Amino acid sequence: MTVPSPLVMEVPGACAGWVRVKGCRNGPSPEALVQELEQAAAEAVTRNGTPWAEDRRAVVRNLLRHGNYRPTGRAKPASEYLLRVAAEGQVPRINVLADLNNLVSLRTLLPISIVDLDRAREDMFRVRHGRPGERYVFNPSGQVLDLEDLILVATWGEDHAIATPVKDSQATKTDAGTSRALAVIYGPGDLEAEVRDATRMLAAGIACHGGGAVTWGVARGP
Repeated sequence: MTVPSPLVMEVPGACAGWVRVKGCRNGPSPEALVQELEQAAAEAVTRNGTPWAEDRRAVVRNLLRHGNYRPTGRAKPASEYLLRVAAEGQVPRINVLADLNNLVSLRTLLPISIVDLDRAREDMFRVRHGRPGERYVFNPSGQVLDLEDLILVATWGEDHAIATPVKDSQATKTDAGTSRALAVIYGPGDLEAEVRDATRMLAAGIACHGGGAVTWGVARGP
């Protein structure tokens, strides 16, 4: 049975895996998940610098390179930041959904967003490029991410940006009380098979550790 996608992909040449969960438990991660995350971090650090890892880094950066946006410095994809902190032995333990996000990102080197659907106040979204002057706060201290030309997820009705492959909006981040969420895995169209595998992996992890009703799929660009 085909599951209706909550994403409309408006970025040519891109695809996005999505996982939607309703009724999940999102408290601290169980020990089994923490161990999986630690193993994924160690494996990612070992693999760093290999031809596969360098190629994946280049492909993801190329996906983000659009218009005036350049994925360098603090504008790098979240997957690169995560790999750096893993190399420093500092991968955070946050909650089930965030930890699964990080685990799959470390294994695939693909950037992943995850948003609280109740905070987003919508169930349908578009993936597009940021517009001139568009921005949002991405952390509790009020730091702002400029979104112009960056690929992003926006709500369908009000068209508010809520997530990117770099940093997600503080307004829709998950916490221990999250029970409905949407994860988005970003990739170029020619990596659709790998994006699909990553999406399946994330969906299985959420079903195992968070429970709830989990659906998933891949949205393709025009």
